Amino acid sequence: MQRIHSSRSDLHSVLRDFVASGGDASSIADGVHAILDDIRARGDVAISEHVARIDRFEMTADSFRVPESELEAAADELEEGTRCAIFEAMENIRAFHQMGVPRNWTGRNSHGAKVGERFYPLDRVGLYIPGGNAPLVSTILMTAIPAKLAGVPSIAAFTPCGKDGRVNRGLLAAFKLCGVDEVYRIGGPMAVGAMAYGTQTIEPVCKIFGPGNAYVAEAKRQVNGTVGIDIFAGPSEVLIMADSTANPAWVAADLIAQAEHGSGYEKVVLAALDAELPARVQAELELQVPQRSHRATIEKVLANGYLVVDCDSFEQLCKVGNYMAPEHLEVHLANDLASRVPDHVHTAGAIFVGHYTPTVLGDFAAGPNHTLPTVRTGRFYSGLQITDFFRRSSITQYEADSAQRAAHIVRTFASLEKLDGHGQSLEMRLG
Repeated sequence: MQRIHSSRSDLHSVLRDFVASGGDASSIADGVHAILDDIRARGDVAISEHVARIDRFEMTADSFRVPESELEAAADELEEGTRCAIFEAMENIRAFHQMGVPRNWTGRNSHGAKVGERFYPLDRVGLYIPGGNAPLVSTILMTAIPAKLAGVPSIAAFTPCGKDGRVNRGLLAAFKLCGVDEVYRIGGPMAVGAMAYGTQTIEPVCKIFGPGNAYVAEAKRQVNGTVGIDIFAGPSEVLIMADSTANPAWVAADLIAQAEHGSGYEKVVLAALDAELPARVQAELELQVPQRSHRATIEKVLANGYLVVDCDSFEQLCKVGNYMAPEHLEVHLANDLASRVPDHVHTAGAIFVGHYTPTVLGDFAAGPNHTLPTVRTGRFYSGLQITDFFRRSSITQYEADSAQRAAHIVRTFASLEKLDGHGQSLEMRLG
């Protein structure tokens, strides 16, 4: 654990270095680049070879795709309570994203010309679903539901398989319940390469969605521009703002929840208004961590990726929050302060207000999307939303009279920019 005070003059550089630390970025980039180049050149054969090398499973192109019968069987096997919980989460996610569906509109500008916007669902999207130590069933809901709601006609999902070639049954069931039938047992950079470039048996997509480990995130970065990507998501982060009203056991549990994700590079931060709170939280961590099934991973994060920032005021808390742009921001403050945070911290991926709102509710149940920007990219990215599954075109339609009313503007700018051809393209229409 590292502990600093928010008043130090180098606060921003310390926070920046802390968030960015972990992993050999150059080594990851070089390895990912080699895999992507190979897939672009050799397609299915390259995927088979890299899956055998990395995931230790021999497969050929005809076994890339999970048969629909496996999806159906997995869905049929679900225990009724599990099925009901998934459906309830689906309804909350669908209802939340429905509120953000963009609407086509038309109007008239000052010249009387018709202007407007049209929104079109993307033709084909790829969903990346982590499936290793933590098979993220909830991520299927968070990506597939808005894709379906947007009307995307073609959805392909990719998730890694085990050494036996099997995909987690919970993942398969969720794919079926969400209406995703094109599922490939391919993970890592191989999946990203297949989505971006296509192969002899896999059709490329327009845009890639979903979180992943450092290798998946790097692969998405490298193919960005060949295809669209949603955001750079992962490894996970949480910033907890807390004062003397916070329950140390709850704070510790929430730090652990983010630390257990699996990469070992997660970042957990406690910004405390109460100088005694970090010690009480530490005592709780020592009690709770040994009880968790991912103890080794959690301990690695707490040793290398846990930062305590002591703050003397609400303003200092917000300064830390805005600079860090955390993936998750939990607010464990007295009610009068907690309610002010969303108005003062404007870079967090998702904000969880109040002692009874742990991040896990957003991960699984509340409705807002849990695919969120990390590593300070919340300064310019937002969490996944329904509009990410659309593309937009503006519409403009002039008639002779409205074009005449716009002519003086065109003449002015054609002259200013020394583009007489621009000016003449309208003048010829006006006689």
